Amino acid sequence: MPFEESKDISGAKELLLEKTLEFYKMNGRKPLALVRSFGCQQNVSDGEKLKALLDKIGFGFTEEPEEALLIIYNTCAVRENAEDRVFGNIGQLKKLKEKRPELIIGICGCMAQQEHIAQKVKESYRYVDLVFGTFAYNDLYQMLWKVMGQHERVFNQTDKYSDINEELTQLRDDKVKAFVPIMYGCNNFCTYCIVPYVRGRERSRKPENVIAEVKKLVSEGYKEIMLLGQNVNSYSYGFTSLLREINRIEGDFRVRFMSSHPKDAGRDLIDTILECDKVCKHLHLPVQAGSDEILKAMNRRYTVEKYMEIIDYARAKAPDFSFTTDIIVGFPGETYEQFCRTKELIKRVKYDNIYSFVYSRRSGTPAAKLPDDISDKQKGLWLRELILEQREVTSEWLGRFVGRELRVLVSGDGRKGEGWLTGKSGEDIIVEFKGGRELIGQFVNVRIVKAMNWALEGTVL
Repeated sequence: MPFEESKDISGAKELLLEKTLEFYKMNGRKPLALVRSFGCQQNVSDGEKLKALLDKIGFGFTEEPEEALLIIYNTCAVRENAEDRVFGNIGQLKKLKEKRPELIIGICGCMAQQEHIAQKVKESYRYVDLVFGTFAYNDLYQMLWKVMGQHERVFNQTDKYSDINEELTQLRDDKVKAFVPIMYGCNNFCTYCIVPYVRGRERSRKPENVIAEVKKLVSEGYKEIMLLGQNVNSYSYGFTSLLREINRIEGDFRVRFMSSHPKDAGRDLIDTILECDKVCKHLHLPVQAGSDEILKAMNRRYTVEKYMEIIDYARAKAPDFSFTTDIIVGFPGETYEQFCRTKELIKRVKYDNIYSFVYSRRSGTPAAKLPDDISDKQKGLWLRELILEQREVTSEWLGRFVGRELRVLVSGDGRKGEGWLTGKSGEDIIVEFKGGRELIGQFVNVRIVKAMNWALEGTVL
C-alpha cells in the first residue's frame, strides 16, 4: 500500500527500506548518499543526524557526487557568501541530474528554512527535488518517500517544532572529537542575525540525556566533547552545573563548548572552567564590536566595560587564560572611529585568535532595514586592518607559551610538511611538531619552542 499523507514514520521507513533493498539486489551494493554540511558545528551535528537516519534505511555514504543516488546539502544562512557557495554547488549538479535523472537532490538547514530561498529553488532550480528547513528533520522518511516513491517535489518550511527528539542519533564523521548539542535555537535577536528566525526559540535538552550521551562517547574512546548551542551558556537547566557533572565522568577526555553570549557569561562560568580539570581553559566569547553605540545597534545587551569585566576576572585568576572572539566589520552606520575602538579592544583583551567578517545583510533581520553607506571596498580595507592588528597581538601574546609544556590532542598532518603533525592544546591553540602518524587521535605532551602569528611549534616529550 503506497505511503501518502500519513504521519506514520514507520510506514515510510519500511517502504524506503524496500526501495534500498531492491537497489542492492539489482546493483550488488547499497545506494550511496552524499550529505555535505556548510557552516557551523551545529550544522555539522545536524548533518550527522541526517546520516544516521539514512543509514537506518539502507544507505551507504560517499563524498563523490558521481557515485551518489541521493545528494543533500545541509546549508548555512549566517552570511551571504555561504548562500552563494551553496547555490554554486547546486548549479554544478544540473548536468549530473540530466545525465542521471534518478539522482535525488535535496537542500536542508538554515538557508532552506527561509521562504524566499525555497521559492527561488522552486522556480529557478527545477531539478532540485527536496527542500526542507530546520524543523522538518523528524519528517525525513515521509518527505523522502514522496520523492523516491511518488516522484513528487517536496518543500517543507514549517516553523512548528515539537519537543527535542532524543531518538535522533548521530552517525559521527570523526572518531576522536564529538559534537554534542545541549540546546537549540536562540532568544537574543541580535539585529544582524537570522538564527532566531531559522532555528526558533531556545529549547534545552535534559541534563540526564546529555550526560548519558557523553558517558557513551567516552566509553567508545572519544577524546574531545564539544557541547553545542547557539547560546550555549544560557542552557536552561544550568550550564555550569552541567559542566561540573560532565567533569565527574571517569575517563581521559576533555570538554569544549561553543558559543557563549557575553550577557550570560559571569564569574561562575570562569570559576567552573578553572576548577574543572577536564574543561578546556579557553572561552570563545563573541564581542562583535568595540563600540558601545554599535553594540546597542546590534542589540547585544552589554557594553564594552561589562564585556571586559569577565575578561579581567579571568585574567586576574589565570593570567594566561585563552580568549577567542567573533567580530563584525562594517555594521550599518559604523564610523571609522567606532571601528578603531574595535582595534583597541583587540589590543586590550589580547585574543589568541579572532574570527572576523564583513557585515552581511540578512533579509528579514532588523539590521537589513538600516541605511548602509559604507562601501564593500571600504569594509574590506577595514577587515584587512583588523587582521593585521590581530597578527601583531597574536605574535606577541602566543610567546607566553614558549618554554612551557602543553597537552595537545593530535588531529592530523601538520602544515610544515612531511613528518609534522598538528593538534590543539586545551587553550585552543594550534601546535605543530614532528612525530609519527600513530600519534593521531592521542594526547601528547609538547614542549613549546617557538611562537608564530598563527600557531606554536614544539617537540614531543
